[in-house]
Amino acid sequence: MSKEEQRKVPVLRFKGFTDDWELRKLGEVSDIVRGSSPRPISDSKWFDTNSKVGWLRISDVTSQQGRIKKLDQHLSKLGEEKTRVLLSPHLLLSIAASVGYPVINYVPTGVHDGFLIFKNPKFQLNYGFYWLQNNKNKWQKYGQPGSQVNLNSSIVENAKIFLPNNNEQSKIIALLLRIDKMLALQQRKLDELIQIKEGIGQGLLNRHYRNLSIRFNQENSPWKQTKLGKIASFVNGRAFKQKELMNRGLYPVLRVGNFYTNNKWYYSNLNLSSDKYANKGDLLYTWSASFGPHVWKGPKVIYHYHIWKINFDPAVISKAYLYEFLKLDKKEILANSNGSTMIHITKKDMENKMITVPDMNEQIKIGKILEKLDLKIELNKNKLNNLKSVKQFLLQKMFM
Repeated sequence: MSKEEQRKVPVLRFKGFTDDWELRKLGEVSDIVRGSSPRPISDSKWFDTNSKVGWLRISDVTSQQGRIKKLDQHLSKLGEEKTRVLLSPHLLLSIAASVGYPVINYVPTGVHDGFLIFKNPKFQLNYGFYWLQNNKNKWQKYGQPGSQVNLNSSIVENAKIFLPNNNEQSKIIALLLRIDKMLALQQRKLDELIQIKEGIGQGLLNRHYRNLSIRFNQENSPWKQTKLGKIASFVNGRAFKQKELMNRGLYPVLRVGNFYTNNKWYYSNLNLSSDKYANKGDLLYTWSASFGPHVWKGPKVIYHYHIWKINFDPAVISKAYLYEFLKLDKKEILANSNGSTMIHITKKDMENKMITVPDMNEQIKIGKILEKLDLKIELNKNKLNNLKSVKQFLLQKMFM
C-alpha cells in the first residue's frame, strides 16, 4: 500500500469502520459564500431590539465557544434587506479580525461580511465544525501581521477535506460533543471558583475596613489600617552586569523571566550579603516588565535587582495574608491601567499603599481559606487543560 493510499484513513477509528475516506475539495462539497453587512454598520437605523433576526459579530463567535444560540444585537427590517440573512442552522468561518474561528449558528441571523457561510454542505454541520477547528492554525496564518493574502473564499474552497461515510461522521461527532460538554462544565466550575475567591478576597481584604461585609464568626476585633511600608520592607536584589552571569556556578540567579516564560538560568559564585539571597518560602515581588507577588519554592538563589524580597515581622502580619493582599492589589492595578502594557511599580508606591490588618488569629483564617481556594482553582485549571489536550489529540488523530 502506497503512502498516499495509507493516508486515506485516520490514525484512530471506531471499531467496525474500514472504508477509505473520500478526498474532496471543500468547495466541491459545499457552496461557500460571504456574508454581507449593512453600511454604515454603526448607524442605529440598521438595528431593532424588538426584531427576531439577530446580528452575528466576530466577538459573538470567540465568546460563545463556536455555537451561537442567542444574540444580543438584532437587525431592523432595513438591516434585513441590506445583509445576508440565515433562517436555519448554518456553519460559518470567521475570515476577519479573529481569523479562523468556526461557528454553528442556530438562530435566525444576519451575517457580517467577516464570515464565510457553508451552504448546502454534503457533510454534517458538526463534522465540518470540528474539521475546521482542527485546521484552525491553517486559517489563522492568513490573519497574521505581514501575511500577503487574507483568508478568502477561494483559499477555503480549494482546501482538501477527507470525508468518512455518514455513520462514521456521527460517531466522531458524538464523542467530540461529549468532550465539549465536559469542557464547558469544567470551565464553568473554574469560573465559579475564581468568582468565589475574588468575592471573598475583596470582602476580607477590603481597604475600607469599617465597611467589611465578610467576617468569621466570633471575630469582632477591629481591623487596623496602616501603610504597607510600616509593616514590611522591600529589598532590591543584585544588579548584575552581563559579564558577571555564568552558565555554571554555585548559585542560580533568579530573574523576572524565570517566574514566567524564561527557562534559561544563569549562575554566580559571588559572595554577597545575606539580604541578596532568597530561600525557599521567601515572599518576593517582581516589579519590572511583569509584576506581582511570588512565594519562592526553589533552592537558595541570588535574586535580581528587578525583584524585591519582602521582609516583615510574622508576629504582626502573616505571610499568607500579605501574599493574598498583594495578589488582590495586583488585580486592582491591572483593572485601573486601562489596558496599558507599561505599568510602573515603584518602591515608594508600594510602601505608601494602605493595608487593613486584622488580629493574627483572623489573618491566619483568611490566609487558609484563600490558600484552599487557590489550590482548588489550580486543580481545576489542570483538569481543564488535560481535557483540552485530550480533545486536541482526538482532533489530530481522528481527522486527516
